[in-house]
Amino acid sequence: MGFCVESGNQGLRIIESDRQALHTKSRMKLPIIPSIFILVLVLALPLNGWSSCVVPKTEGEGESESEPKPIVKPQKKPVFIEADRLTGYYKQEVEATGNAVLQQGDNTLTADRVKYYEQTEDAEVEGNIRLERPKDILQGKKLELNMKTEVGQLTEPRYSMKKGKGRGAGDILYFEGKDHYRIKETNYTTCPPRKRDWYLRADELEIDNNKEVGTAKHVSVVFKDVPILYSPWINFSYSGRRKSGLLSPVAGYNAKTGFDMGLPIYLNIAPSIDATIMPRIMTMRGFLLSNELRYIGNNNMNGNLLFDILPMDIDTNRTRWGVLYTHTQDFGRGWRGFLNYNRVSDDLYFRQLTPNLAQTSLTNLSQQGGVAYNGRWGRDGTLGFTGFAQGFQTIQDPLAPFVPPYERLPHFSLNAMKYNVGKMDFELKSSWTNFYHPTFTNGNRLIIYPNISLPLRSEFGYITPKIGFHYTHYSLDKPVGDKGEVVDRTVPIFSWDSGVAFDRQLEIGGMKFVQTLEPRLFYVYAPYRNQGYLPNFDSAVNDFSFAQIFTENRFSGGDRINDANRAATALTSRFVEQGTGIEYLRLAIGQQFNFTDPRLQLPFPQVTSGRSDFIAAISGRLSRSISTDTNIQMDEAHLHTEKIRTGISYQPETGKVLNLGYRFTRGVLEQVDTSMQWPLGGNWHGVTRVNYSLLDDKILAGLAGFEYNSCCWALRVVLQRLTTATQTTTTAFFVQLELKGLMGLGNNPLQVLQQSIPGYTSVH
Repeated sequence: MGFCVESGNQGLRIIESDRQALHTKSRMKLPIIPSIFILVLVLALPLNGWSSCVVPKTEGEGESESEPKPIVKPQKKPVFIEADRLTGYYKQEVEATGNAVLQQGDNTLTADRVKYYEQTEDAEVEGNIRLERPKDILQGKKLELNMKTEVGQLTEPRYSMKKGKGRGAGDILYFEGKDHYRIKETNYTTCPPRKRDWYLRADELEIDNNKEVGTAKHVSVVFKDVPILYSPWINFSYSGRRKSGLLSPVAGYNAKTGFDMGLPIYLNIAPSIDATIMPRIMTMRGFLLSNELRYIGNNNMNGNLLFDILPMDIDTNRTRWGVLYTHTQDFGRGWRGFLNYNRVSDDLYFRQLTPNLAQTSLTNLSQQGGVAYNGRWGRDGTLGFTGFAQGFQTIQDPLAPFVPPYERLPHFSLNAMKYNVGKMDFELKSSWTNFYHPTFTNGNRLIIYPNISLPLRSEFGYITPKIGFHYTHYSLDKPVGDKGEVVDRTVPIFSWDSGVAFDRQLEIGGMKFVQTLEPRLFYVYAPYRNQGYLPNFDSAVNDFSFAQIFTENRFSGGDRINDANRAATALTSRFVEQGTGIEYLRLAIGQQFNFTDPRLQLPFPQVTSGRSDFIAAISGRLSRSISTDTNIQMDEAHLHTEKIRTGISYQPETGKVLNLGYRFTRGVLEQVDTSMQWPLGGNWHGVTRVNYSLLDDKILAGLAGFEYNSCCWALRVVLQRLTTATQTTTTAFFVQLELKGLMGLGNNPLQVLQQSIPGYTSVH
């Protein structure tokens, strides 16, 4: 039987009826009544309590400007009641028994018996209670609730959150207003109903569905029926929503710091600003305070500040600190600003106080700030400008010191490109830099490199001849040789780039591909200029690669321009999946030919005559689960292999990856790198990584551990050993118990695993 109740004072007795009888009545037709009688009756009846029968007026309908508008009081939400049997007094109370359903707005209440008092909007509910609301589902034995204020109580409650997987039960639940309730003697977990591996046991738990947070008092964290942590107070987000509060404690071990324990504090300062402050105690170093601030603002502004300070190192008896700050900002109309400031108190800071391989291998910390512009130059042109100042902090290895780079104080560059001017493209590359070094020659350098190219393109290929003049002007603080303090250099450069593309369709293993065949020919000529007297602020020999053989200058920077009379040829074949455009595999071979011996040299091994090294590469997927990235460089004149960079990865599914790598540079290094994440059975996975130097006969980096992942918790145990300097190593031990949806206890090794094992994924 169904019924809709609204406010009113009439007392009409409802006779008991079943559902079928009510449905029959609803299909009965009204007797024919004269239309004028119906109109009089409607106008005579009071409108109070009949809101469902009144059609709202549209704006301005039936009103004149002189008529005062009636005061409309907010109406109560209608309550719909349905049950096998309904009894009660109209406009006063309704009692529903047998499959009772009470619905008000987005809330639906089902039970064996519901008694609703319309005047006070109180509900008394018993038996198999289920209250479903937008953000949670509540169940229990007996419910007393005011539908207007949402104040009341529920005995023997069971609750589950729709966001996240939080659920639990308790002795009694107190409704304390809209989207807020409190549960006594309760528990909370994210595990499924029949597998409660962990749970919170609390004297009291408050749930705020508006903020989507839970606050528990006198809490024990129970894992596998064993209490592992007690706290007088815990505040957590059950939906993953950002909130201020204490995060789970962090603990670990490092051979350089000893046992390391920290308690992070998260501050949700604003929707676009947050911070994490973590006091840390290290048994071998003392107290360290870690700070991280992140922000995102208007105009694409964002930044990140990391600042750690160790007021008094127990081992060195001095204050140690580190700061890493990045900031970028879009000023609009093509302008943006950037700032990157990195500095530490001493050379051993990263090697002793962090297990992060990416940081322990840093050698130059940049301090840079500037502005840049990228925009259009007319309809067919681009214009770019950059200005910045850059300094460095060089982190030295005492047993293998090296020369710090020049600082650029400041640097300005202007690049312009104008396309299709009489079918030609005009380009200008220019820069002015002031170089500073405490021990070497200082000065400023001006570079102007205008060039013109004539791109000739068709559907199957292209030819692009290009000619330019590279001019360099130096103003130095001391004379160079017999040239004085002001010197110039001009080098004309001519290049020719051309290529053809062929393609065909084929099918391999049931997959349809487009295979391309792309031969390419590149030629460059630049006459020899004596440059031995010039300072070398920033030039070095580029690594031999496919990208390098198609460049005009084999030196980086602007202080050395090679003499060249050489050609480069390459053949590339790509396998592209039809329909998706995904490139599955790329095969390439290439070689340079020197028609005259290059005379300009830097103090590094170089090809001096004839053909240069041969290079071959293969990258992409060999099958659905096997991928590779391999480069080989050979010296054909002496039949030597100069360099090998190869890696192959087997990843048949998530949580399964095996990587094998080999790196070789003649006379410099020879290393083997293996890493793996693989199931051990059940929910257990093993993780390992070994980077071994065959040249030095020692392990440069090693990692071993295991992880267990279930539906609601995970355990990770990892041991890592790193070579941080020539004869310095460090060992770190990570243990983390993650209670999913609540916290992680211990030192999180996920970042270490992701950096050490390519393709690593956290299995849930």
